[in-house]
Amino acid sequence: MLSLPEQQVFRFAPSPNGLLHLGHAYSALLNADLARSRQGRFLLRIEDVDKGRARREFIHQIEEDLAWLGVWWEEPVMRQSRRFSAYKPFVAVLEAKGLVYPCFASRAEIAAAVARKGTDWPRDPDGTPLYPGLWRRRPAVDVIRMRAMGLPHALRLDMEKALDALGLGPGDRITWQEEDEAGGFTERAGRPSDWGDVVIARKDVPISYHAAVVVDDHAQGVTRVVRGKDIEPATVLHRLLQDLLGLGAPVYRHHRLILDGDGKKLSKSDGAVSLKALREAGKRPSEIRRMVGL
Repeated sequence: MLSLPEQQVFRFAPSPNGLLHLGHAYSALLNADLARSRQGRFLLRIEDVDKGRARREFIHQIEEDLAWLGVWWEEPVMRQSRRFSAYKPFVAVLEAKGLVYPCFASRAEIAAAVARKGTDWPRDPDGTPLYPGLWRRRPAVDVIRMRAMGLPHALRLDMEKALDALGLGPGDRITWQEEDEAGGFTERAGRPSDWGDVVIARKDVPISYHAAVVVDDHAQGVTRVVRGKDIEPATVLHRLLQDLLGLGAPVYRHHRLILDGDGKKLSKSDGAVSLKALREAGKRPSEIRRMVGL
C-alpha cells in the first residue's frame, strides 16, 4: 500500500513586544512561500508568554502587517498566553523524572554569584552567564521552607541529570536535520550543556520561551521550523527538550538575517524601521519583497 507524502506544516511565531520590521517580513514571507509551493499549511502563532512586554495593540498590528504583505494563515491563531494550562502536563513530566528543581534566587543574587566566579565564568550561546547553581541540589528542607513562605520561584532544568536521562555526558552532542536553501539536508549537532541549567518555568508564568516553543510546535503539528540564524544555537536545547518529553523533532532551516547599514541584525529594540512606517511612506508589498531579496 502506497503511503501519502507528509503534508508540511510551517509557522511564523512573532512576539508582540514591538512592530514588525523587514526581518520579520522576510521570515513570514519565506514560510508562507514555502507552504504555498509545497501545498502545505501555514500557521501564525503569537508568542506572548512574556506578559510584561506583550501588548494587545501589537498583536493587531502583526495581523494587519501580514495581511498587507499578502500572507494568510489558518484560524484560530495560537496565543501562548492562553495556553498556560496546556503547558503544565509537560512541566510535570520533567518534575516526575526529577529533571527540574526550584530556584528562589533573584536576578541580583545570581548576578552577584556570577561576579564572584570571575570574568572567566562561561556564558551560553546568547552571551548570558551560565546559572551558577545556587539552588541546584539544595537540601529539601530549604525548598520546603521557601515554598511554605509562598516565595516565587522558577523551575530550572538540571542539565547534568537531563543528559544522563538520555545516556549522554556533558560533552556529548544532539543532532537535528537541517534543510538548506536548495532543499538538501544535512545533519547538524550541538552540545546542550552549553546552555547550562536553563529556566523551564518562570517565576511569573508557568513556562519559558524554550519550553513553550517545543510544546507549541508539537501541538500544532509543525513539521518545518524556518527561522533566523540567530536562533540556530538554541536548536540543540529544543532538541534536548523534545527527546526528554518524547516529542517528535521537525526539520529545521535557519535562514539569513536582514541586516542594517552597519551590518547588524535588524532589531525592535534598536529602532528598526517598521513595516507600518514603510507602508505609510508609500511602499508596496512588492517593494518589500524586493527589499528582502525575495
